[in-house]
Formats: sequence, C-alpha cells, structure tokens
Amino acid sequence: MAFEEKRAWMMAVVAVIAYATYAAIVLGRADGLPLPDVSYAGTLLWSIGGAIVASILLHIVVSIVSPEGANQADQRDREIHRTGEHIGQAFVVVGAVAALGMALARWDHFWIANVIYLCFVLSAVVGSIAKIVAYRRGFQSW
Repeated sequence: MAFEEKRAWMMAVVAVIAYATYAAIVLGRADGLPLPDVSYAGTLLWSIGGAIVASILLHIVVSIVSPEGANQADQRDREIHRTGEHIGQAFVVVGAVAALGMALARWDHFWIANVIYLCFVLSAVVGSIAKIVAYRRGFQSW
C-alpha cells in the first residue's frame, strides 16, 4: 500500500472518530434540552484539536513503523492527492454556503457551527475516500 494511501485512511478514520465522539458528547448532554441550549463550543474545539494532534501522531507512528515511501511521492501520488482534495473541498463550499444562508436567516450559532464542522468532516472523509478509490481501482489523470 502506498504511503499516501495510508495517509488517506488515517485522515478518514480520525475525522470519523473525532466527529462521532463530538456528536456523542453533545447529544449525551442534551438530556431533553433543545440542542442549541447544550454547551458545545468547548467540545467542538477540543474534538477538532484532538483530531489534528491524533492525525499528526498517527502519521509519525506510521512513518516510524513503516518508513518505506514516507517521504516520497511520485507524479501519480501528487495527482491523486490533488484530485482527492478537489473532490473533498466541494463540501467546504457547501458548508460555507449553508452557513451563510443560516446566518442570513438568523439561525442559532449552534446550527451554524455544527453545519460548518460537519462539512469539514465530510470534506476530509469524501476526499480520503476518493484518494483510496483512486489507489485501489486505478487513476486516470486527465
């Protein structure tokens, strides 16, 4: 498995675990309260920070355990990375447009922050899946 494919797997797994943990904590705090009344900001920031730290540490560990190809990317790797990032970034745009619409409609900050976070997670996961599929099924650069 190419090292860049390992990175894609790590990104997808870390993003899903961080978001699932965040959602479980926030939903657990609701306990009958409306979701916008639940304390979420600290948990959101900690889950994002934790995902960043976990991703960095995981990359370091995998680089140490399996160093072959860790610092090498060929043209195919760069093309797959670029394409995967373009596919994933579509969700960042969707999140920005959704958050803009929600802000203009004066929705609660809770919903705006959560739609942005969800779209960041979807961006990471969908971009990673696109990269994994490209590595597994082949990639045709245009």
